[in-house]
Amino acid sequence: MQMKTIMMDMFYEHKYILEGENIPEGEKKIFNRILNAEATDLDLINSLKILSKMLYIYYNRPAILLIDEYDVPLQTAYVEGYYDEAVKFLKSFYNTTFKDNQYLEKTVLTGVSRIAKESLFSGMNNFKVYTIMNNEFADDFGITTEEMKKVISDFNVQEDEEEIKKWYDGYKIGNVEGIYNPWSILNYLTDKQLKPYWVNTSSNDLIKMTFRKSNSIKEKMIRLLNDEPVEVTIDLETIIVGIEEKEENIWGLMLQTGYLKVEEVVSLEERIYKVKLPNNEIKDLFRSIIRDWFSNKVEGNDLRSILEDLITLRLEDFERKFKKLVVEMFSFFDVGENTAENFYHAFVLGMLVGLKDKYFVKSNRESGYGRYDIMLEPKEKDKNSFIIEFKITENMDEKTVKNTVEEAKKQIEEKKYEGELKEKGFTNITKMVFVCNGKEIEIAVV
Repeated sequence: MQMKTIMMDMFYEHKYILEGENIPEGEKKIFNRILNAEATDLDLINSLKILSKMLYIYYNRPAILLIDEYDVPLQTAYVEGYYDEAVKFLKSFYNTTFKDNQYLEKTVLTGVSRIAKESLFSGMNNFKVYTIMNNEFADDFGITTEEMKKVISDFNVQEDEEEIKKWYDGYKIGNVEGIYNPWSILNYLTDKQLKPYWVNTSSNDLIKMTFRKSNSIKEKMIRLLNDEPVEVTIDLETIIVGIEEKEENIWGLMLQTGYLKVEEVVSLEERIYKVKLPNNEIKDLFRSIIRDWFSNKVEGNDLRSILEDLITLRLEDFERKFKKLVVEMFSFFDVGENTAENFYHAFVLGMLVGLKDKYFVKSNRESGYGRYDIMLEPKEKDKNSFIIEFKITENMDEKTVKNTVEEAKKQIEEKKYEGELKEKGFTNITKMVFVCNGKEIEIAVV
């Protein structure tokens, strides 16, 4: 039905060609059926070829066809469960439109999944694909830094320049850095509010679905949210069907959709890249997704209660509730008994997303003579601040836990992790050690 409406609108724009000379009667009949919302499936399959033919006859020159987000119908079909039917229709539609169509000068399509992989264009070998890793057309994927300077001047938004950069800049296309998201910039210029725009569009439904279904990327997502570069294997020839089952496909879709930027090519041959989140807009999306993970695993306001216990130093209550949360979340993150330290690190960081309005949540930063695991720096000087260290043990007997806590205490004090907080005038500093082994955990204040 939506396809009929889109074609009806497009044909209405060009209804003048019905008055042209030499337009075949058969094409006129199909044109009118589409115009009157009476089109059959076969009419829709042939619609663009018929329209290009009639335009060619009317103007005596071939048309140029532009199709934006050509693969969004496939993404929607996969998310909604009618993928096979959509592929069958779209394959016929695109093949009829493009194959041996002498009425087209050229066609430009945009999308985020590689066209060859979807088999929509079988039999046609004249397509040239440009990804965000290619240098050619790199400055055409978004608004460049130089273009943005003029936009800021023309719209007189100099006071927001730095925040605009934090929110919507950060993309790297080919060898061009400093690319701004054009959709978000246009929306910002309309309502002058720094907030997410692009990540709330419907074309991101597939990405959000993969986040919900795939256990393999959850821990890396939290690390990315905290500005930590992550090494991942990326398949740039991502296919849609079954995408949530292969991690390299998910990362490929995320990169091509604009959720990631490449910091470093680790191995081109093995397709290993070091990636980060590009800007605050993407971080905001990650935070909301992670909040949903926790909200779905704890009842009512339990998560809020856990965080409130922490920042008000009701630490016994915090430990009791946190242990319960660990058990409930463990299988959700698909982590085995011999989990590594970075899982607990990422897990706690994800939980602390709920404090972003009250605290700066910092991770693995230099402070004193070393790197702390997590630091909570309050936005108000009189509030409690925290340094959190994680330690993994082979067993959880009393002696081992005690020795591990002492080791962590020595590390925190010798490396002066509290140095950054003290320099900023914070005095209410709580230093905590999380001793972990699988689902077992003990928390100590040092």
